[in-house]
Amino acid sequence: MQSIFAHHARLPQGWVIDLRLTVADGRIVTLEPGAFAQPQDHCVMALVPALANLHSHSFQRAMAGMTETRVSGKESFWSWRKLMYQFVDHLTPEHYEAIAGLVFMEMLEAGYASVGEFHYVHHQPGGRPYAALGELSNRVFAAADLTGIGLTHLPVLYSYGGAGQVPLSGGQQRFGNDVARYADLLSDCRSMVTKSLPSDARVGIAPHSLRATAPQDLKEVLSLRSGAPVHIHIAEQPQEVTDISTWLGARPVEWLLENCGVGADWCLIHATHMTAQETRDLAQSGAVAGLCPITEGNLGDGPFNGAAFLSHGGHFGVGSDSNVRISLSEELRMLEYSQRLRDLARNVMVPQEGSVGTTLYLGAAEGGAQALGREAGRLEVGALADLMAFDTTHVSLCALRPDQFLDGLCFASDDSVVSDVWSAGRHVVSGGRHAKRDQIIAAYASAVAALLDAL
Repeated sequence: MQSIFAHHARLPQGWVIDLRLTVADGRIVTLEPGAFAQPQDHCVMALVPALANLHSHSFQRAMAGMTETRVSGKESFWSWRKLMYQFVDHLTPEHYEAIAGLVFMEMLEAGYASVGEFHYVHHQPGGRPYAALGELSNRVFAAADLTGIGLTHLPVLYSYGGAGQVPLSGGQQRFGNDVARYADLLSDCRSMVTKSLPSDARVGIAPHSLRATAPQDLKEVLSLRSGAPVHIHIAEQPQEVTDISTWLGARPVEWLLENCGVGADWCLIHATHMTAQETRDLAQSGAVAGLCPITEGNLGDGPFNGAAFLSHGGHFGVGSDSNVRISLSEELRMLEYSQRLRDLARNVMVPQEGSVGTTLYLGAAEGGAQALGREAGRLEVGALADLMAFDTTHVSLCALRPDQFLDGLCFASDDSVVSDVWSAGRHVVSGGRHAKRDQIIAAYASAVAALLDAL
């Protein structure tokens, strides 16, 4: 049993003062507002539900800053992807584990308590499987175990190089599985997670995208889900929309909603290029829109239909995707600012009236938990103790009332205000630092030095 005392805390009904919270077996056991701190309590200034980072490709963190030089011709997502394939050809299992360790540590220090690792690098360069089919997934599990982050692992089915069942080529060979081998990989991952990680860890499924699978394969892989979350990239780029429409006779989101029984256990990543009808239908399906505003801005994807989606009751969460910059506050800020720049308006991501920061933060907390299959996202008895504490005396927040704290967190501060993070009760960040920060950074620096020598 551990206990936390917060001078301010955000419960579902609103802000309360002097909250005493107890945790046992990774879950919140009691919530007592108006309490007095006890000698054994860990005291914090403000306590809120911690967010889930619902979409990550951890290996891409080591590429950050390598693709920001313009070359002849128009730069786009597709030119970035070509460089990514070249990079991935040199990754070893040791590199992968060290990079994932750094990424997960940085997420925790930014205020995230859990991650959805959308994992599609499975094999050796050239496509030959490792002796252990789940070798690279096992490296992700080791990084999650080291850092203490809550993991929903999402092994990816990636069978084709483009819409219309184009064969895999080049760097894509490391991603490739047919449905039968994917089923074996999924079984291995489920077994290893049970053996090696705490009980809050999950394994979902992730057909990479409509362009990297095919309708019959998608039907077969969905039969393997066993109630687990389903994540898929969708409608990220206009060219993708054109290619899928030409091949399948419908736009990507339209086709998926009509053919795959999309519901509350689905997370559609990006969903950037949707019609008004698709936006409404996705919102009403109950699925989560997985938004990655920093990466979407970095790749020039375009802004999400945020206001319309929320007006129809849509659920959303955020993820750091390419991990070019891991920042919870910037992710939420970029989401709102992308809407303002498109609409030439302010305070867009809030239905009707109210605090934008509160809508963004609490909406992402609940939507992210839903997307990862975690019983979290709210401070309530029985929920997983995914908790984030921040310093209200920080210069960026000290002038604000409690009802403005989340606005300040989203728009006026950076992640240096984060003081503590608990993931299913594991107290992994204290005083703004991860408990194993020095060890993790040293391993990453060594791995990157070796990787750069190979490039």
